[in-house]
Amino acid sequence: MSEQADQQSRLRVIVADDQAAVREPLAAVLALSEDIDVILAAANGTEVLAAVAAGPVDVVLMDLRMPQMDGIEATRRLSEEHPGVAVVVLTTFADDESILAALSAGARGYLTKNAGRQDILRAIRAAAAGQSVLDREVQDRLLATVRTTAPAATRSLPADITPREREVLTLIGQGLPNRAIAEKLFISEATVKTHINNLFAKADIRDRADAVRRAIAAGLA
Repeated sequence: MSEQADQQSRLRVIVADDQAAVREPLAAVLALSEDIDVILAAANGTEVLAAVAAGPVDVVLMDLRMPQMDGIEATRRLSEEHPGVAVVVLTTFADDESILAALSAGARGYLTKNAGRQDILRAIRAAAAGQSVLDREVQDRLLATVRTTAPAATRSLPADITPREREVLTLIGQGLPNRAIAEKLFISEATVKTHINNLFAKADIRDRADAVRRAIAAGLA
């Protein structure tokens, strides 16, 4: 493989954390991997957005609590302005509000800072491939939230949900973005959006985070 081809195959990653004692060592450790280039260790979301606008980025490893622009707002902006950039949250916070806010903003993965290097690398690679990785603690909290907040009557899906809409909900529950769903189902992104709009209307789903909860509650994820 040529040097140019090797460079193109490497994942371009930004590490964002307001604590230099966290982001610098983490960036250094990740850079040891043969398939990763850490192009920036950012202190806040403003720096992340500027770097993404300036050049190609594949994945942002995002802390949540940062000055100037926090991780939630930065994730939301990336989802809207640069949907091809995947966000993996890496934070000390695993409360319901933080988890749901990050997923609603468009995060493709959510890890706590108890995660080891291999867990972080796995999440980065999965996110770059359009997949989702959730920390076990995060998965458990999502399941607990669904079980305690969703009445039995709302856990089932409406009878008029089509098989294709059920497939789409399953993939949303797995954390896949519209592009990856389209590729898996061999349909266009426009068709995926149509299925999602119909699904949300039929099942009274508010947003993507709510769709993840419904998929879990229905045993689809």
